[in-house]
Amino acid sequence: MPLAFLGVHDLPAINATLNALATVLLLIAYSFIRQKKIQAHKRTMLIAFGVSCVFLISYLVHHALAGYVRFEKPGLVRTIYLSILVPHTILAMTVPVLAIITLLFGLKGQYARHRKIARWTFPIWLFVSVTGVVVYVLLYQVQPLLGSAPSTL
Repeated sequence: MPLAFLGVHDLPAINATLNALATVLLLIAYSFIRQKKIQAHKRTMLIAFGVSCVFLISYLVHHALAGYVRFEKPGLVRTIYLSILVPHTILAMTVPVLAIITLLFGLKGQYARHRKIARWTFPIWLFVSVTGVVVYVLLYQVQPLLGSAPSTL
């Protein structure tokens, strides 16, 4: 589908896809560093960072145009949704700062500092990427199956 035909309603699926891609790239980059493939790790992390930047822009555009999207279905599924959404949202606010700092230490060759902060950045970034996909699935795929469509404020 050409980009000209994409609308605000397409952005959540695009965002989930970007989150899923970031997840895969983070895992590949982790595998590369465990194998001491430094250049492959560096390239993959730069791509993961780029994908996450595109995600952030798309996410902000979606919410600027669509507003806040609510999970309307009550009960256990809403409790599950909120128990995933709350830590996802809190930790998502830390990822840009952590990722930039970690990336800069790595690019400057400050590997001890890079490793020290990457031990925090990697699991947080990975958690946020995975739960971003889960939030999308619950909000835009599961909720309509349960008889409630997402609504905006």
